Amino acid sequence: MVVPMTSLFSAATTAEISAATPLPLALEWRWDAAPVAYDTAISTMEARAKAIRAGTAGELIWLLEHPPVYTAGTSAKREDLLEVGDALIRETGRGGEWTYHGPGQRVVYILLDVSRRGQDVRRFVREVEGWAIAALAKLGITADRRQGYPGVWVQNPSPAIPPPDKITAIGVRLTKWVSWHGMAINHHPDLSAFEGIVPCGIYDGGVTSIHQINPAITMFDLDQALATSFRASFPFDLDDEPLINAPEQEINRID
Repeated sequence: MVVPMTSLFSAATTAEISAATPLPLALEWRWDAAPVAYDTAISTMEARAKAIRAGTAGELIWLLEHPPVYTAGTSAKREDLLEVGDALIRETGRGGEWTYHGPGQRVVYILLDVSRRGQDVRRFVREVEGWAIAALAKLGITADRRQGYPGVWVQNPSPAIPPPDKITAIGVRLTKWVSWHGMAINHHPDLSAFEGIVPCGIYDGGVTSIHQINPAITMFDLDQALATSFRASFPFDLDDEPLINAPEQEINRID
């Protein structure tokens, strides 16, 4: 069930989000109350990305959860799939390696016209990272990038365990400069599910969740933080020259 944005946020926040787009059509913020099957989400994103390119639909931020599924990005190694039993496995066209999606994880699909937002792949990926970092900061959680490693990380509170833990996985795909796929923020998923894979191919670091850091933070709190930090995270009045001029190129990135 899709919940109207007006029932989630104030009128001022709703208006700000809808206007946070360089396109003539309003940006849509979609929130699904029930888990969405992974295959359904992929087909929905493909159709919406095509419509954005054609100018018949506005940009979309889609917040949802998936039933349990392991997904393999374009760089996934078979040996990093450890023991997942009869769990659903899907190969997908996003950048990156193995990750897990399941209940309690906020999946955020980001469908934006990057050609109208600086046309710069590396900057776009950093904006996605920055959005997760900014939203977590609003919740009192200090997160950051980790040099040489994908995703968004938080420092492990135990001095005996120095490597930080990943709290957000990021994998994006650009087709003719329209982005799809996005990021997954661990709110309160079953973290033991990550033991079935080597998440993102990284052995040096664990996986954590918002609930482990502060059990009082709800999924709705996270959604509110994402909504109120979106516009500042994705400016579109950019005049810089793009780093990659390839509007027909299929680009897979994870960071």
